[in-house]
Amino acid sequence: MIAGHLVVRNGYYNIVLSYTDSKGKRRQPWIKTDLKEKGNKKAAQELLMEYRRTFVPPAEDVLPDQINSNMLFSDFLVAWLDIIKSSVETTTYASYAAMVKQSIVPHFEKTKITVKNLSPMDLQTYYNKCLKTVSSNTVIHRHRLIHKALKYLVQLDIIPSNPSDKVIPPKRTKYVAEYYNQEDLMKLFEVIKGHPMELLIKMTAFYGLRRSEVVGLKWKAIDFEANTLTIKHIVTAVNLDGKRTLVKADRAKTKSSLRTMPLIGDIKEELLALKEQQALNRKLCGNSYIHDNDEYVFVDAMGKLFKPDLVTANFRQILKSNDLKVIRFHDLRHSCATLLFANEVPMKLIQEWLGHSDIGTTANIYSHVDFRSKLMSASVITGALGTSKDQEDVEDKKKGRKQTPK
Repeated sequence: MIAGHLVVRNGYYNIVLSYTDSKGKRRQPWIKTDLKEKGNKKAAQELLMEYRRTFVPPAEDVLPDQINSNMLFSDFLVAWLDIIKSSVETTTYASYAAMVKQSIVPHFEKTKITVKNLSPMDLQTYYNKCLKTVSSNTVIHRHRLIHKALKYLVQLDIIPSNPSDKVIPPKRTKYVAEYYNQEDLMKLFEVIKGHPMELLIKMTAFYGLRRSEVVGLKWKAIDFEANTLTIKHIVTAVNLDGKRTLVKADRAKTKSSLRTMPLIGDIKEELLALKEQQALNRKLCGNSYIHDNDEYVFVDAMGKLFKPDLVTANFRQILKSNDLKVIRFHDLRHSCATLLFANEVPMKLIQEWLGHSDIGTTANIYSHVDFRSKLMSASVITGALGTSKDQEDVEDKKKGRKQTPK
């Protein structure tokens, strides 16, 4: 219970509460009452006790031990963000903060629903509203965040059960990746010759790298003698406290993302040439050169790191300017996988090349391009159960004979 006492001013009782905010600073909000000093002492004391029991500090001032069932659900979520901030990755926190502040809180602020009164129907109503403007996958992400936050309340015995357990989230929409085929990639490589992002784009397509992985590539991750390339550092851009912030970390998306790959001959030559060019740029620019990013492979002529957002914007501009099919930068990764499938590389090897945590992820994303297995099944079933003409066609395909047009 929050501390507090009564103060008389101008003949009326005032309630003064006292608590310590999340930064350790003492706060003393004053609450005016309509109770005159004369004859209302008992009523004022009862009102003070009521305020001490029910007062909820602003969300940004809430400490873990001040969270209670009477606070607004929207205020609790803001306070919960501060509580979990130090226990999750910066990128994860930024994602949580965006969902809470941009969507969940604005909705529940209007409802004025408290923690103890939050019902499954309240959550279902929110999800149904979201589905009118965003994908089911986005709603699933918001549902998982809400479930995690409410689970924290259950663990503290503030609420008896998690209302989100009784809500049925929408069905996940299966993602079908866009991609370039071999011909598309060759056209792309032709138009980017001489562009500052040429090698960055090539390496993304050759190795199926994530944007964070290629932007975060460091020179020390490349062994020119052993001819290996190791993915172990990432650079991402997130919205943090109202600012676009770069997050640099010696880790990858998952444990499987930490991988060592062979250094392809052409790529090796271009990397060595880039290394020499950067050394020359440092000499030519002198004191104007930015040395903060010397360890990174992809910097501009002045030493500035290629920022993730700029990479995406420039890639899109390259495609539009050259009348190429517009795909996302991340779709270069999908193009790499598709090309491997087309050349009959086993699923397991593609999984390892891309750095997926399990083969199911690879299969789910790229099942739509794994058509050769379906053709094989069709041939088997046709050969066994098809008409005589179907069986002749199967034999022709096996022997490589040209079929007579109908």
